[in-house]
Amino acid sequence: MKIQAVKSYSPSVKFTSNGEKSQYENPINRKTEKGLSILGSAGTGAVLGATAGGIATCFIKETAKHRYAKAGMIGLAVMAATMALTLPAKLYNTSVRAFTREKEMDVFSRDRELKSNLLTEVDKEVKDEEVPLEEKINHYATMQMATNGSGLLIKGA
Repeated sequence: MKIQAVKSYSPSVKFTSNGEKSQYENPINRKTEKGLSILGSAGTGAVLGATAGGIATCFIKETAKHRYAKAGMIGLAVMAATMALTLPAKLYNTSVRAFTREKEMDVFSRDRELKSNLLTEVDKEVKDEEVPLEEKINHYATMQMATNGSGLLIKGA
C-alpha cells in the first residue's frame, strides 16, 4: 500500500508499507540539486555574457574585421568569469541547503510514522472490548492533546 502526499508546491513524500514495517523514501536528491545549481549559474553567466557581447558590438567599429566574432569572444569571456566567480559559492550553499532539507524531511517522516503507529494502537485499543471506557477516553484524549500540540493535559482522577 502506498500513501503519497497531494501533489502541490511541496515535494511529495512517499511512504510504503511492507507488512508491518513502513519505509520512507527521501525526496531530496543531492545530484539534482547540484545540477540545478550548475544550470542556474550557467544561465546567469549566459545572460551576462550575451549582454556584454551586445554592448561590445556597440563599441567595436562597424568596419572592423570579424566584429561579431570579437564581440562573441568578449561575451564568452564574461560568461566564463561569471561562472568561475559564482559557481563555487552556489555549489556550497546548495549542498548545505540539501543536507538541511534531507534532515528536516527525515524528522518529518519519522514524526509522521510515529503518529501513525500510535494512532493505530489507540484505534486497536478502542475496538478492544476488554479495555475499560475510562482508559480508552484517557488514551484518546492524550493522543488528541499531543496531536494538537498542547503541552498541558489535566486528567481527572
